[in-house]
Amino acid sequence: MDTFIKLQDIALNMHLEPAEETNINPAPEVAPCGQVVPAAPNKGQRSTQAKQEALGISHAVMPGGKTMPMLKTLLTSACERDCYYCPFRAGRNYRRHTFQPEEMAKAFMQMYRAGMVEGLFLSSGIIKGSVATQDRLLETAEILRRKYQFKGYLHLKVMPGAEEAQLRHAMTLASRLSVNLEAPNDKRLALLAPRKEFFRELLRPLQLIEQIRQNEPAHLGWNGRWPSTVTQFVVGAVGETDVEILSTTAYLTQQLHIQRAYFSPFSPLENTPLENHPAENPTRKVRLYQVSFLFRDYGFDLEDMPFDQQGNLPLDIDPKLAWAQANLQHSPVELNRAEPEELLRVPGIGPKSSQTIVQARRHGRLQELNHLRQLGIATKRLAPYVLLDGKRPSFQLPLKI
Repeated sequence: MDTFIKLQDIALNMHLEPAEETNINPAPEVAPCGQVVPAAPNKGQRSTQAKQEALGISHAVMPGGKTMPMLKTLLTSACERDCYYCPFRAGRNYRRHTFQPEEMAKAFMQMYRAGMVEGLFLSSGIIKGSVATQDRLLETAEILRRKYQFKGYLHLKVMPGAEEAQLRHAMTLASRLSVNLEAPNDKRLALLAPRKEFFRELLRPLQLIEQIRQNEPAHLGWNGRWPSTVTQFVVGAVGETDVEILSTTAYLTQQLHIQRAYFSPFSPLENTPLENHPAENPTRKVRLYQVSFLFRDYGFDLEDMPFDQQGNLPLDIDPKLAWAQANLQHSPVELNRAEPEELLRVPGIGPKSSQTIVQARRHGRLQELNHLRQLGIATKRLAPYVLLDGKRPSFQLPLKI
């Protein structure tokens, strides 16, 4: 079968595997009256994007903000595991395709040389065991790096239960490695993917990768640095709470230093054991991402989060804003004296703007909201929670509808 037909078939379900995606649509034009002006559709751009998506090409955002077209695909869509949520699960009525390592590497390089892609995310269904499958992934990566001298971005999936030697090998080839936990603990995983072992097959590889990064010189990694790591959770399929998910996320972020966790809201698929289970509210995903970034970039802990009695986050409010309403409403932060970690607790202040404030204080005191605006800092969200030179700034309370 034609290589590109196989890629198209596999691409139909690759949206379920998040990997560095970003929205590449331009920001809408806003008229002076405040109304959004609909962008005129560009037929050529729409056609090109549709063709790319049909092959599994998505747009990925890299550290630093660079965006690149990236092929997301599988070495094989056949799988001997029967994960209850997965479109590629064993026994599901679905046309399967398999690439040989050389075939996959050659197809990717054709697209790369044609300017269609700049990076590759490569995963696989499991056939003849995880170790044999990981070997085929590594063989593909070796062909790309050694035979074709590909020096670009390569994100490799780590198979459940991959051996330590395979992890080391992958770390010399990949820009990023991912191990999908799928569930926050062994109890929930048993309900979601009963043939996977949470600690031995999934968590242990992430721990080994971090041990290698901490104890061995980075020049042994690809391009002189160790790969970053990420994971994914399926959200809302088996009754897990936000406390469960975020307890594990906090450990992964703070102890194993993963770059990020991806949260995929459960969506039922025909011919799977969970086909009659309701889809998860997508807003839940947004709240989980917000908290994961608060852990990673803002110094928040699990105990800071506004969980309800059931252990879930409120869907109607940003968790950082909820924390500020409970903690800063009557104890505002003095922007002229606060440490950077205190500034990061204020809604509307992020890592860059906190550093901007610290630098500006060296040249004079911040006394008005307009001083912050002149520094490029939006003030609407932060105004209720700060002091400027000992005084609360004047601001307009939002209207309650």
